[in-house]
Amino acid sequence: MYYGRVVGSATSTVKHPSMEGSKLLLVMALQADGHTPEGDPILVVDRLGAGHDEAVMVTSDGIGTRELLHSKTSPVRWSVMGLPDTK
Repeated sequence: MYYGRVVGSATSTVKHPSMEGSKLLLVMALQADGHTPEGDPILVVDRLGAGHDEAVMVTSDGIGTRELLHSKTSPVRWSVMGLPDTK
């Protein structure tokens, strides 16, 4: 799991059936200070409605993501697992 910021989105003309209804987002991991980007962006599946430049919590738990998508055969590994309260 890591804390990141949405830096963009992606569009796919062909998706695995388990991904129907999900947004694809590009998320940049942030360092412990919560502001400094680290590494390369990751493509994640979002079912929580995160928007551009929004903070998100991302998980690489493939088993949990497959449960979220209700598919035992989904190829998805990364997903948005939470939207932190910033207030």
